[in-house]
Amino acid sequence: MVHNVKLGKNMRGVSIVGIGATPFFSAVEPGSPYAGLTHGELFGYAALDAMKDAGVEPRDVQYFFHGAANPGILEKCITPNLQVADWFGMRGKGSLSHSEGCCTGYIALEEAVFAVASGAYDIVLTGSCDMGTGMPDGNTPAHMRVPLTSEVLFPDLDSIFDRAYGRYLGGGPGMNHDDWINYYAKENGLTADQVDDVLNHQAYHFRRAGALCPRAIRRKTFDELAAEAGYDDVWEYMKSPYNPKMSQYLRTSSDSCVADGAAACIVVPTEIAHQFNAKPVEVLGTGASVLDAIVPHLEKKATAEAARQVYELTGLTPDDIDLLFVNDFIGSSAFLVAEEVGYLPKGEGWKYALDGRLAYDGDKPMNTNGGRTSYGHAFGASGMADVFEAVTQMRGEAGERQVKKLPKRTFLRGFGGAQNVRAMILESKF
Repeated sequence: MVHNVKLGKNMRGVSIVGIGATPFFSAVEPGSPYAGLTHGELFGYAALDAMKDAGVEPRDVQYFFHGAANPGILEKCITPNLQVADWFGMRGKGSLSHSEGCCTGYIALEEAVFAVASGAYDIVLTGSCDMGTGMPDGNTPAHMRVPLTSEVLFPDLDSIFDRAYGRYLGGGPGMNHDDWINYYAKENGLTADQVDDVLNHQAYHFRRAGALCPRAIRRKTFDELAAEAGYDDVWEYMKSPYNPKMSQYLRTSSDSCVADGAAACIVVPTEIAHQFNAKPVEVLGTGASVLDAIVPHLEKKATAEAARQVYELTGLTPDDIDLLFVNDFIGSSAFLVAEEVGYLPKGEGWKYALDGRLAYDGDKPMNTNGGRTSYGHAFGASGMADVFEAVTQMRGEAGERQVKKLPKRTFLRGFGGAQNVRAMILESKF
C-alpha cells in the first residue's frame, strides 16, 4: 500500500537523518561517568552524535530546539537553550526551550518537524536532556550536583496540576499510577493476582531487552537478580519483598528508574533526506491531545484521541504498525496503550503481555530498549531516547535485541506532565 502523506495542509514531508543518545546513568553515584558534567555538556554529547550521524557540522544547522522536563528545578535556570548552545557549536543560532514534563522528548520531535515542514528551515537539530538523579544546589557551580530527593521532587509534582481546580495529588501513585489499570481490571474481570502476573511478566521481558541495550541503566535480568537473592524460581522472586508493591497494583519492577541522559536528532525535508543518510526515516504524522487532571482516566482518553488523529492524517490503520513505543513510567501503560492504539486487540492485551509476545523477540514487539523500567527514565529525555531506539530498529542496527521483522512503520505514544499526549508514526524510506 502506498500512501501520499502530508503533515498538514501545504506542508512538506520531513525525515530524521541523524540520531544521537547518551547512555542513561546516575551522575550522583560514586564513580559515575557523568560525575562533574553539566546539563549543557550532556546535551552536547547527544547533539554532536546526531550531527555526526547525519553528516553535518554545527555550522550547517539552522535552528535548534532544547527540551527539559523542569529546568527551573533540575537545572536552576529558565532559558536552558542559552545555557547549552556553546557545547555543540550553536552560539548565536536561533533556538527555543520547551518543557512538557515526561512528554518533552516527543514534543521536541514534533516542534522540529513543524519547523521544517513549514519551510522555515531545512536543517534542524532537536533534543532533550534531563539529569534526574540530582540538581545544582543553587550556590555552587552547576556540575557540583546534590541528590534530587523526594522532599524536593514530590512538592514539585504539585506544580503539574492546577491547584484551584485539578485533582489534588493527581500525580501520586495512589491515583495516577493505578487509575487506568484499575479501570481495565474491572472492565475485563481480572483479579488482583492476574494483574500482578501480567505486570511481572511484562517487566521481565522488557528487562530482557534492557539487558541487551548498551545505553540502559539496568542491565541485569530478573533471572540474574533472583539467583543473587537465592531464588530458584524467578516468578517467586518477582512476588517477593525484593520486588515490593508500591501501590495497589504496581511493584517496583513496573516503576520507572530515574536516570540522567540526553538524546537528539536531525530532521530535514524528505525530498533531500538521502543526501544526508542512506537510511532516512520519515515522520508521517503526529496527533496531539491534552487533558488536565480534573478529567477521569485522562491518559486513556487523550491516547485514544491522539491516535485517532494520526491514523486519520496518515490514512494508516493499526494493522500497518510493526513496532510500538510507549512512555511507560507507569508500567501498566505499556500493554494498555497498545490496546488503545489498536496494536493489540481490545481486552486481549494482558494475554500478550503474560505470554511474552510484547518482548523484543515476540510477534508484537514494543519498548525494545527496555522501557522506563529498564532503560531508565531521564524525564524529558526519555521520549527522544525512544525516537533513537525506533530509528535504530528501523535501520536494522539494534544488534542482539533487533526485532524479528524489520519494522517499516513504528508508532510512538508519549505521555507526560500528567496531561500531554502525542502519537507519532514513523516510516522507513529506504
